[in-house]
Amino acid sequence: MSEVKIAAESRTEFGKGAARRIRRDSKVPGVLYGHGSDPIHLTLPGHELLLALRTPNVLISLDIDGKTNELAIPKSVQRDPIKGFLEHVDLQLVQRGEKVNVEIFVQTEGELAPGGNLLEHVLNALPVEAEATHIPESVTVSVEGLTAGDSILAKDIPLPSGTKLGVDGETVVLQVLAAQAEEPTEGEGEGGEASAEA
Repeated sequence: MSEVKIAAESRTEFGKGAARRIRRDSKVPGVLYGHGSDPIHLTLPGHELLLALRTPNVLISLDIDGKTNELAIPKSVQRDPIKGFLEHVDLQLVQRGEKVNVEIFVQTEGELAPGGNLLEHVLNALPVEAEATHIPESVTVSVEGLTAGDSILAKDIPLPSGTKLGVDGETVVLQVLAAQAEEPTEGEGEGGEASAEA
């Protein structure tokens, strides 16, 4: 998986006013927590963080104030609902070799059997347990030839070595829905219902 180095600054100012000042400088307020330690409030460079977050479950190597290096993964990202810019990020402290619980995207390949059936993603992301420094970005499963009523369970999805399911193996991840038949249009009206009153 990708590891991205980002220089961060510790911060002591909190509240909406402080957060607005940070964002005006094209930076993002964040919090680093984990391993029972006190949360560390950070200011992170907005552009570098935005690029890093394009990779699912990216591993971030934080250089804090040029003194401390920590590894973290993003756990919660808040964005402006209209403009989409980053407003705040929560980062989870991790260590090399440590197991973490994350969600990875489920991608499909292949074509369903002919018939116009629909593939439903019951789960868009699959909960797994993986080593913090070896989190897969996604898993790919074949849907080639599946027909209506077929489904793919969590246990059917091949996972990389060292990665374990974080849900029951019988959990449905993908299922094929039958194509809906078009309802016939009613071309004939119901006659004789209305009668004129004298």
